[in-house]
Amino acid sequence: MLTQENLKDVVRLGIELTEEKDKNRLFEKLLATAIEITGCDAGTLYLYREGFLHFKVMKTLSQKVDRGRDGEVIDLPPVALREENVCAFAAIHREMVNIPDVYDSERFDFSGPKRYDTLTGYRTGSMLVVPLENAEGALIGVLQLMNKLSQDGALLPFTEDDEFILQSLGSMTAVSLANVIYIDEIKAQMFSFVQAFAAAVDERTPYNGSHTRKVTICADMLARHINRLHAEGRTEEFFDDNRREQLVLAAALHDIGKMVVPLEVMNKATRLDARLPVLRQRFRLLHALYERDLLKGLLSREDYEKTDAYLRESLHFIEDCNGAGFLPDEALQQVRELAGRSYTGEDGETIPYLTEEERDCLLICKGTLTAAERLVMESHAEMTGKILDKVRFDRKYAQVRRFAADHHEYLNGSGYPRHLTAGELPLETRILTVVDVFDALTCTDRPYKKPIPRPKAFAILHDMAKNGQLDDTLVGYLEEALAETDGETLERLASAHDWWSAHRE
Repeated sequence: MLTQENLKDVVRLGIELTEEKDKNRLFEKLLATAIEITGCDAGTLYLYREGFLHFKVMKTLSQKVDRGRDGEVIDLPPVALREENVCAFAAIHREMVNIPDVYDSERFDFSGPKRYDTLTGYRTGSMLVVPLENAEGALIGVLQLMNKLSQDGALLPFTEDDEFILQSLGSMTAVSLANVIYIDEIKAQMFSFVQAFAAAVDERTPYNGSHTRKVTICADMLARHINRLHAEGRTEEFFDDNRREQLVLAAALHDIGKMVVPLEVMNKATRLDARLPVLRQRFRLLHALYERDLLKGLLSREDYEKTDAYLRESLHFIEDCNGAGFLPDEALQQVRELAGRSYTGEDGETIPYLTEEERDCLLICKGTLTAAERLVMESHAEMTGKILDKVRFDRKYAQVRRFAADHHEYLNGSGYPRHLTAGELPLETRILTVVDVFDALTCTDRPYKKPIPRPKAFAILHDMAKNGQLDDTLVGYLEEALAETDGETLERLASAHDWWSAHRE
């Protein structure tokens, strides 16, 4: 007969189930409570997936069996939905099954439990099995209890009260589990959209092919490393699941503003880039015009040969400058001198050797972008913020937009677009800044620069930290985290087909 205490336990579990958001703890709690309230020795919770019942949690008190805790995978073959199996029968027909003693029953195939008994000396007796369904009637799983015991340890059959208790617990769990699954599905949908956006950014240009992926993987790696340091007592910082998820989402979205940056800026591989063929055509035209002036007697042979040699040498100089990593002052001065020259024809028409745009491009000391182009490129950070302003993040992910949009801010206020300083930059933003710069230094897919070896990259990062730009502690943590991996790990993870799952495990 149901006691007041039994009913209180059922109500208590119902309250706990509605509050529990972790599926694994939900499963453990259900099985443990069912075993406790019915006074049995063992139980198994199966989850239904793709036509099979998969072992999720197993407990046998007398043999100290406790498997499936904290999501541990139980390496037993799943149960096929065949009617001779009692759990499968309950699942197929959505019917509770109560067997007083499996050794006296010919209704189902109990060869498995009997074989287990022979091997272990255990004695399987009574069994109570109930299917778990959600509100729409869809099968979620099966709960199986075994060996109800008297106070002196004798085997007893399960009673009608036990059936009522188990059915109540199963119904409450099914509702709670359905809610948790629904929340997980919404989260998975959000993450899939973010993954799609990240892929769109990376695929938009071959020169950004794995940047977002590597920044996301590095940020996650660094957060996990910080958690290990926290366990060792080396830092007070800690990333729980939600905090780490916000960091990962922000990393995956940090460059979404590049969707609106023109490709001629994004893909600019050299100083002149697409302008170089036009410049070469102009120099061919200049050669022809000077040759025409020679033939018409407007130019002496000596002057023509000097001018022709100058044009050839200048074009070689321009082509060398175009792809150079760094231009010294002498080269910049030569560009200015060349930009001051032009051809004037009989009709007074003037053709400059270099246009203003070409001059500005060739006066770039380092890199490939002019000051104007760099402003366009840097606008991606502000655009990231504007785009993410349109996304409705709930309170659990409220910081994603902030972390992503501020990834180019430096501690000393020299970053962009808002020139924030250390006190305004949370740990997550500092992490994104460090890993973003690290990948920019070491990436292998940028045509305008060679990848920097990892030791030299970290020397640069530490120098930036000394200059007040980066968090030196985080630079050190990243160095430690990467030292624990082989050199190919980042490239391998970033190139993996399911790279998102690779770091969400």
